[in-house]
Amino acid sequence: MKSPAEGARRAAGVGYAAAAYLMWGLFPLYFHALAGVPAPEILAYRIVCSTLFVAALVTLQRRWGDVLRQLRAPRTLPSLAVSAVFISANWLVYVWAVNAGRVLEASLGYFVNPLVSVLLGVVFLREPLTRAQRIAVVIAAVGVVALVVRAGTFPWVALALAFTFGLYGLIRKRVRVDATAGLLGEVALLTPIAALYLASLGAAHAGHFGAGARVTTFLAASGVVTAIPLMLFALGVQRLRLSTIGLLQYVNPTVQFAIAVLVFREPFSAAHALTFGCIWLSLAIYSIEALALARRQAG
Repeated sequence: MKSPAEGARRAAGVGYAAAAYLMWGLFPLYFHALAGVPAPEILAYRIVCSTLFVAALVTLQRRWGDVLRQLRAPRTLPSLAVSAVFISANWLVYVWAVNAGRVLEASLGYFVNPLVSVLLGVVFLREPLTRAQRIAVVIAAVGVVALVVRAGTFPWVALALAFTFGLYGLIRKRVRVDATAGLLGEVALLTPIAALYLASLGAAHAGHFGAGARVTTFLAASGVVTAIPLMLFALGVQRLRLSTIGLLQYVNPTVQFAIAVLVFREPFSAAHALTFGCIWLSLAIYSIEALALARRQAG
């Protein structure tokens, strides 16, 4: 039986994690407001502003000693350099997708992501698949093939988002740093490149910062918008079982899906219905199996 303190801790964890996933789900509205700004420029501001915000936060928390100790650990910075490449690629594709009116396909990518993570675990960590997991992966693959055949389009945005985020998670799983130190290490490694790019835009008078109050505010706030959900997510993970986190993660693509169809009015064809139906069925099988496994381990 759970103690009141443990119950409160888990309730807080659900609140933190749900808030993080809800914020990620609302990202299409944020980046849609920057539709006139090229995706690489948004990415560069996101990196630079994230570095400034997280560095200021670490300073306020007086955590520089702890953060630097984590980052100086053997093989930490090289690993974070690789994870930074994958997360920046994920951010770039995602921002481009939002501004190109492909939020529906982006939501598909984050629905597929848990199954991609399962496949990456098999390939890189030699984790065996259960029978239910194999069925879930096959059904998801059928859904993707159905979209290619019936709609005549290859969902490269969805697969790029799923695989870049899956590979990012795989690398971060092996790096022993907390969310704040890890994020600071990643964006700090990318900042020189991003700053040079922004400087070149400024020299060519091609940048959008200062072009208007709304655009300037949204670009400047991109670091806060990036960092806060990551930190809320870290607080949630510390208080919850992975099975609970696994179920809550569907909040993000569900909200994105609703925004794509109901707000942006992106076309939702019969081919999309078949594909999403297959993905949702596969995720239902995957989630039921994950909950059953968690109960067996707890017992």
